[in-house]
Order: sequence, then C-alpha cells, then structure tokens
Amino acid sequence: MSSSSLQVVMLLLALFSLSALVAASAGNFGQDFDITWGNDHVKMLDGGQFLTLSLDNNSGSAFQSKNEYLFGRIDMQIKLVSGNSAGTVTTYYLSSQGPNHDEIDFEFLGNLSGDPYIVHTNVFTHGEGNREQQFYLWFDPTKAFHTYSFIWNSQVIMFLVDNIPIRVFNNLKSLGVPFPNSQPMRIYSSLWNADDWATRGGLVKTDWTKAPFIASYRNFEANACVWSSGSSCVYNSNSLQTNTWQDQALDATGRRRIRWVQKKYMIYNYCTDLKRFPQGLPPECKRSKLR
Repeated sequence: MSSSSLQVVMLLLALFSLSALVAASAGNFGQDFDITWGNDHVKMLDGGQFLTLSLDNNSGSAFQSKNEYLFGRIDMQIKLVSGNSAGTVTTYYLSSQGPNHDEIDFEFLGNLSGDPYIVHTNVFTHGEGNREQQFYLWFDPTKAFHTYSFIWNSQVIMFLVDNIPIRVFNNLKSLGVPFPNSQPMRIYSSLWNADDWATRGGLVKTDWTKAPFIASYRNFEANACVWSSGSSCVYNSNSLQTNTWQDQALDATGRRRIRWVQKKYMIYNYCTDLKRFPQGLPPECKRSKLR
C-alpha cells in the first residue's frame, strides 16, 4: 500500500472513530444511560429517544449516564409530574464520586395542585454544598417539555431554563472559594418520595392515591468533554454546534435576563440569608450581585 493510500485509510478510520464517539452521546437514552433504580418503573420509547420515570408507594426510579464529563454543556428536556405532586422530588444533576465529590444540582420540588413548582439549585465542591438558591418558574413545567441546561467550564457554572440563565457560580478560587474543575461528573436523574421535607417543609405528604407519578424526558444533548479511563478528555458534540461553552460567560443579554429572573422569581438565596451566616456571608456572595 502506498503512503498516500495509507494516509487515506488512516483518515477514514479517524473519521469513523469520531463519528462513533459522537453517536455514543447522540441523545439516545438506551445507549447513553444506565437504569440504576426501579427498572420496572422506567420506560423507554421511540427507540430510546423518549424516557419516563415513575414513582409509586413501592419504588421510585433513576438513571445515570455511562459517560463522565469534565466541562461542557448538558441539555435535557423534561416534563415534570403533573397534578398533585406534593412530596415528590424530580432531580437532574451532575456529580462525581466519593465523599469529597463535586455536584451541580437541579431539583424540582413537587406541589399541591395549583401551587407553583419550586426549582432548587445547589453547588457542591469537595463534598460541601450549602449554596442553595430556589426559584419559581414563569410557566407550568407540567404542561409541556422545557429545556434545563448546565454550562460548566473552568471559569463559571451556569444554570439555564429554556436558554435563560437563572443562576451563575463563578470561579473565585483566588478568594479561597472552591470550584469544581478537576473531578469528572456523570449525569443523574431520579424521581423519588421526599415528603419529609419537599413540600412546605414536610407538612404536606405524598398522596399515594394519585400515583403513579410520572416525569418525562427527551432530547438529551451533551456538547461536552468526555472523560476516558485513561485520564484524558475528548471534546465532542452530538450536534453541529461548536464548543462555545468552553469560554462562555454572561453577555449583556444574559445579565439582563438573570436580573429579571432573580428579581421576579427567586424565592431563596443563601447569599442573603444573614440568619444562617451570622459570622458573615460566604466570600462569593460579596463579590457580585449576579450570584
């Protein structure tokens, strides 16, 4: 085989390998995720393009990604439990392993019919959280699918709802604030009973006559760095988008949107809870109004 022919073969093999990597994260729940709890409470439809989790008084259910990621943009479309979902919690988060784990959380706290869902967010670094912010949504998240996203790079973590930023957590290691930038994380989601705390501090219990409670998922997308067993990272995307998340930060439009969300829909912010921190607010809370 001539050297030019060999180069062509090597190029085709490289392109095939890249296409296989992209296909492995191409938004197929059957290929990209493992069921970790309540196998008989999980349904996959349309060849793995659509997934539902269910909860009843026997079991909840959960799944996790096969891949680990170190930085990226993760999108998931979710339709939350409808009707009287009090006592239930639907989670969607990134997490590493071990007692000193890092974690980036969306948790959706169920409600009585007619009351708004609460979106609970948190950031854990080296096993420590206590950075809660909570929001109402400006729509009913049970009527249709909405996109919930994480953007995570070396400088910032952003939480987005339908591409609108609701929260940022900046890298302020220069101030001694830990930032998750070294531990790869998997994607997790679950639906479980938490009626000891989820709705009105546990005053409202789960009404099991309304079971099964069902949360639905579709259009998963990971435009991210896939962590391999060889302690290396391969940047890939399951879309035609470039990896713009690598240096993404809030622009002027993003700052206007997050101010709107935090003014109208934020209901709790650890950065303003002086009773909780009588010795002084955490240092990241003093740095920016866009917390």
